[in-house]
Amino acid sequence: MARSVSLIARQAGEAIMKIYGQTDFQVELKADESPLTIADKTANEIICSGLKELAPNVPIISEENKTIPYAERRNFGVHWLVDPLDGTKEFIKRNGEFTVNIALIQAGKPILGVVYAPCLDEMYWAVKNEGAWLEKAGNRQRLQAASFTMQDQGLKVVCSRSHLNEGTQAFIDQLNAPERVSQGSSLKFLILAKGEAHLYPRLAPTMEWDTGAAHIVLEEAGGQVINEETKLPLSYNKENLLNPHFVAYGRVEDLSA
Repeated sequence: MARSVSLIARQAGEAIMKIYGQTDFQVELKADESPLTIADKTANEIICSGLKELAPNVPIISEENKTIPYAERRNFGVHWLVDPLDGTKEFIKRNGEFTVNIALIQAGKPILGVVYAPCLDEMYWAVKNEGAWLEKAGNRQRLQAASFTMQDQGLKVVCSRSHLNEGTQAFIDQLNAPERVSQGSSLKFLILAKGEAHLYPRLAPTMEWDTGAAHIVLEEAGGQVINEETKLPLSYNKENLLNPHFVAYGRVEDLSA
């Protein structure tokens, strides 16, 4: 199934790139003041159509779809979780740091995830217990997160280009001579999955569709995504689709010590 979902993500990415080359993205503001472009809408249509054809009975939760009430969602045994264009602000800035995110969620946990970075033509995917993978230029490689301890010097900490608050800075300040790495969208998780950085503290708002697909890619590469308050893995299909603050880790050796 991961291959079929990857094809859908690539189709959405190709449509996004056609719009990316235009001068007018037709930017609107949603109710929460976040931007929405014709690329978000077009990619969402392609993805939802493809997923309905692939698995007609599996419901879809997408950033760009009408909100499904929790009274209905709570009964989902399995569902798709979609962000058709993660990093709309990066898209508008034309810095290339945006992705297509598609996850399959079961019992509050991602069991399949596909993340496509159209500008980089990088396809990331993972299936529970089957590893995490990157395909680029026809070459496929298995992903392995970097091993480290929290006391190590010079840990690479991934930060958002668009969001850095006092809580995040305080987390970084506790580390031993850390090095900051700026990155947009779900690519922040994927840098960890590739072993090119160690930590991604997100002590600011995100939604479930921002994290689901990249979450399992990182997990299958040996990392983890931890709720900063409960210290448990991030969970999905909550009554409120807003994520709690979390920290994504590579292959950390002493987190529970």
